[in-house]
Amino acid sequence: MELSYHNEIKPRPKGTKKLFNNPILEKLSRTNIAIPLSVYGIISLAFLYYGIAQMGIGILMTVGLFFVGLISFTLAEYLMHRYLYHHEPTTDKGRHFIYTVHGVHHEFPKDKDRLAMPPLLAVILISVLYLIFELFMGANVFAFLPGFITGYSLYLFVHYAVHAYQPPKNFLKVLWVNHGIHHYKEPGRAYGVSSPLWDVIFRTLPESKK
Repeated sequence: MELSYHNEIKPRPKGTKKLFNNPILEKLSRTNIAIPLSVYGIISLAFLYYGIAQMGIGILMTVGLFFVGLISFTLAEYLMHRYLYHHEPTTDKGRHFIYTVHGVHHEFPKDKDRLAMPPLLAVILISVLYLIFELFMGANVFAFLPGFITGYSLYLFVHYAVHAYQPPKNFLKVLWVNHGIHHYKEPGRAYGVSSPLWDVIFRTLPESKK
């Protein structure tokens, strides 16, 4: 079932919107896609090197945990998009929050400066995730978290590409089609951006495709 709040937000073909009166906050709410991709790539490589060279994690274990982390991110991406970003607000404050974190993207889907979480906020989130994962898996976090971060980087790359470029004429076209349907026809479906895997599992593929 599609969510009524996001149905109210009509996508505009171009333009942007000021979210904060404070110029510093407004500046921090925007980012060039190359910045977070570079930062997360460096963090991932540093973690992998430290895990192998300093913590003694084996190569096979590193590869295995890396891919577990990557797949884990695709699930986190789906759940965040479905249950947080598309939460149905019941108060004015709730509507303001949802609009700020995601609704503005639905209104201005072509705004390239708001296709990624601001790097400062993302690095803080990664630090929190490191503390949580390290609590449960110890040194293995240095192999798991890079996979998780790489999953996020792939999501950012795909999300940017589907909004900035025409779809390719190959199997990747499904990513453009699904996300286009999510934005312009069925905001209550197709929550997976980097992969349709969890939409298949949880049966939230677009009705339009059926």
